[in-house]
Amino acid sequence: MEEPTLSAMEAFEKLEKVGEGTYGKVYRAREKATGKIVALKKTRLHEDDEGVPSTTLREISLLRMLSKDPHIVRLMDVKQGQNKEGKTVLYLVFEYMDTDLKKYIRSYRANPQPIPSQNVKSLMYQLCKGVTFCHAHGVLHRDLKPHNLLMDRKTMMLKIADLGLARAFTLPIKKYTHEILTLWYRAPEVLLGATHYSTAVDIWSVACIFAELVTKQPLFPGDSELQQLLHIFRLLGTPNETMWPGVSKLINWHEYPQWSPKKLSTAVPEMDEQGLDLLAKMLRYEPSQRISAKQAMEHPYFDDLDKSCL
Repeated sequence: MEEPTLSAMEAFEKLEKVGEGTYGKVYRAREKATGKIVALKKTRLHEDDEGVPSTTLREISLLRMLSKDPHIVRLMDVKQGQNKEGKTVLYLVFEYMDTDLKKYIRSYRANPQPIPSQNVKSLMYQLCKGVTFCHAHGVLHRDLKPHNLLMDRKTMMLKIADLGLARAFTLPIKKYTHEILTLWYRAPEVLLGATHYSTAVDIWSVACIFAELVTKQPLFPGDSELQQLLHIFRLLGTPNETMWPGVSKLINWHEYPQWSPKKLSTAVPEMDEQGLDLLAKMLRYEPSQRISAKQAMEHPYFDDLDKSCL
């Protein structure tokens, strides 16, 4: 990474703090040279590192490569700086998007109208397309949720954010006491303590987001890992070795209350047949049986979507 001529603080004017990510503060900022609005993500590095560790540089070049895809938020630049204690901080400069899916869904909540089904379909298709691109490059997101899906309300363009940083910055900043890390989109194999997991963890999250776009409410709103599992089991049935070979060997497996599976339409009554079929294929218990993002894009649910503009 070349030494920048201007420090991040000279090159940008911070406008306001727009969020506190797991790995640092995020600001809306204006690039002084061009007047362009960007999102500036400030990240601390590991305490004991001299300079920037090679793993972080690898992550950043991976992020740069991934951000060529139109459905992944673009990393425009990386600047290095020092904080007050003289520790190295990195500023990642991303394109700025005006809203995210969490805010978009919330804006419809007060409204008796559902989110228009073509909007749901377009957003879902773009999400599957972005996830397909990540998975094709061997990258799992691991934390897909509406808050991490940025969008432009005017064009209905969706972009995946907060990608790949999970491994570079393994030192999350302290979570606020009132903000619990959301488990709502977490796959059952992760909740049950699987150590080796696959691209299927992201598909589970995509399914939960799909249902939420249709009902405007989270599908499995658990407030602890146990509650999260019970929400899932109540709808999909308590898993067993027949439904999911190997499940009882997972480290967090216990004897759970026995529920039989319900129809998905009971949880998502507004969803059409094709949508329910796709949702069912994404919510398979056995990770290897879950539909892939690429297969999902080819599902008949998307047949009547005009893909030329995407």
